[in-house]
Amino acid sequence: MIAEAVRALREELKAGNCFGEPVTLVAAVKTRTREEIEEAVRAGVSAIGDNRVQEFREKSIYVPGVTRHFIGHLQTNKVKYLVGEVDLIHALDRDELLDALAARAEARETVQEVLIQINIGNEATKGGYPLREGLAAFGRARKNYIRPVGFMAMLPAEGDPAALASLCDDMRALYDRARAEFPDVRFLSLGMSGDWRLCVAHGSNMIRLGTAIFGARPAPAQ
Repeated sequence: MIAEAVRALREELKAGNCFGEPVTLVAAVKTRTREEIEEAVRAGVSAIGDNRVQEFREKSIYVPGVTRHFIGHLQTNKVKYLVGEVDLIHALDRDELLDALAARAEARETVQEVLIQINIGNEATKGGYPLREGLAAFGRARKNYIRPVGFMAMLPAEGDPAALASLCDDMRALYDRARAEFPDVRFLSLGMSGDWRLCVAHGSNMIRLGTAIFGARPAPAQ
């Protein structure tokens, strides 16, 4: 049951992360139905995250009262649908996207909050800035209409637990360096259904969970 999963997660997260900081639970709602999402919200989910722009737009009419996040890869030609409409964009992963977001935000005269995506595992299949460029990317993103408020990353799907923990520690160190320099820093979005406990144990304060809330997605029709 979705409600039972949400209640169990919220209970487990009461203690916060390893620093005692509150952990924001974002429900990843890719392909999920209206009924599934509404059940999660009734059970206490207060933030939902979409991976696809079209799904975000379709769901906007029936999920009032929750914080809306966009957690997927974002094409520059789709920013017009999100800027000023979504509370937080997680995946600012390249300067080209930064320029597109800033232009749209200025045109709308709105301030868009974003997270800087870091390719923490240096994986060719994932976007994001290298760890060593994270602080510089954060600084570049501090334009008049763009407000970076932290970082996002995805751990490699497989790896030695100690190595994955070390990557988490690297992300937390980057987050702490940025927080010491910039007053708006407040989120480290790190952790998905398969690794969120490890991430929270090493300093993440925002996790993006789909399967852990809703169960496995149905296999696509043949």
